[in-house]
Amino acid sequence: MSAEIGVRNPRTGHIDYAIAPPGPGDLDALAHRMRDAQRGWYGRGLGARLDALRLWRDELARERNAVIEALTIDTGRHGVSVLELDLVLWHLDRWCRLAPSLLADRGEQDSDVPAIKLRGSQVPYALVGIISPWNFPLLLSTLDTIPALVAGCAAIVKPSEIAPRFMRPLMRTIRAVDGLRDVLAFVEGAGETGSALIDRVDMICFTGSVATGRRVAQAAALRFIPSNLELGGKDPAIVCDDADLELAASAIVWGAVANTGQSCLSIERVYVDARVHDAFVEHVVARARGLKLAYPDLDDGPIGPIIAERQATIIADHLADAKAKGAVVRCGGDVESLGGGWWCRPTVLTNVNHSMRVMTEETFGPIIPIMPFEGDDQAVHLANDTIFGLSAAVFSGDEPRALGIAARLDAGAISINDAALTAVIHEGEKNAFRFSGMGESRMGAASLRRFLRRKTYLIKKNAEANPWWFSELTQ
Repeated sequence: MSAEIGVRNPRTGHIDYAIAPPGPGDLDALAHRMRDAQRGWYGRGLGARLDALRLWRDELARERNAVIEALTIDTGRHGVSVLELDLVLWHLDRWCRLAPSLLADRGEQDSDVPAIKLRGSQVPYALVGIISPWNFPLLLSTLDTIPALVAGCAAIVKPSEIAPRFMRPLMRTIRAVDGLRDVLAFVEGAGETGSALIDRVDMICFTGSVATGRRVAQAAALRFIPSNLELGGKDPAIVCDDADLELAASAIVWGAVANTGQSCLSIERVYVDARVHDAFVEHVVARARGLKLAYPDLDDGPIGPIIAERQATIIADHLADAKAKGAVVRCGGDVESLGGGWWCRPTVLTNVNHSMRVMTEETFGPIIPIMPFEGDDQAVHLANDTIFGLSAAVFSGDEPRALGIAARLDAGAISINDAALTAVIHEGEKNAFRFSGMGESRMGAASLRRFLRRKTYLIKKNAEANPWWFSELTQ
């Protein structure tokens, strides 16, 4: 067993919890046991796997209060913790509903050669590793895990060491389900454990920063295993002159500051047609000012603390850089220390430009920088002036115009007349562009199929010679 790691409480700043990473031998033994168990998990068939996942859902519902309480301590916010658990329950229901049709045997298929027929099968990766972040500890640790289990894989999950408390009540629910306990494990640890996990699995799913994602991709490539990476974002919103400004302001404020802006799909920069810029800013400022901190009590407001202490430093640095370069603070504007935790009120900035870090680097905080544009071409240019390409939003009263702008954006999911819709709508397949990620979509049917390798059986149906054979062999 490796040395314990202390865990900070984001509301108090105190180290009041500890985790114990597994040693190399422990992780080896776990991976070996799970590989053995995976064969039985897959062999029992889809129906039995779905029955086990439904039982897991029931156990999660029974442990609801304990899981939410642990998540609330992990993150310092309550409402989003409730939503996290509800979304996981919904994901379990959804995959159990969709999997039978998505994984149905298509039977024998024709090929271009009438005498040759095709049959297919799908074989799961035996052991999948999942490394998940601290901003949505439960949701993002299960978003890949559930479809992997449906597909027939075993999974080892390494959540962030910054928000690990939820694992203990969660593991109680897993241990309560026969079969599932043998193919699903959550392990404590920091970067060293995540790195060790990559060396012991057949596929890796990672959600986190671009810098760490690069290292994950390189380590996976050396082992010749697939990596699915969901990395950073700097999502733009474009507000056209014909947009419903009140609707756009409400959507963008939610998309920018929900979960205190601690989401890869947060709106982090806003481009507004110069003709409506001032009016739009007033709408945004009015809404942002109305949002209160969840302090001193959890139910005092929707804006929780900054979960990771190092993120508070990044947010403060971005704000200081913007102010030094001429940005105007319309509301908020500072990182505060309250009760030992770090907090940032919803902040609206104007007079911003792309020389500022707040417009080019991932801030991961409740900051809304707003910049005017002249014409749709400039809006598209500014939105695409980034190393990221996760998602975006476009607001216009003319839907064809909005879709035309969206088609020119280098991003995987574009919300039209709304913002950050992939937080709640998971049917649409999308890929990350540029440095925002790599691999198959983690939404839609592809999210399940990425855990399966395809096999094809090419079956000759007659005893006749094929026309491409050597003639000498058919005489």
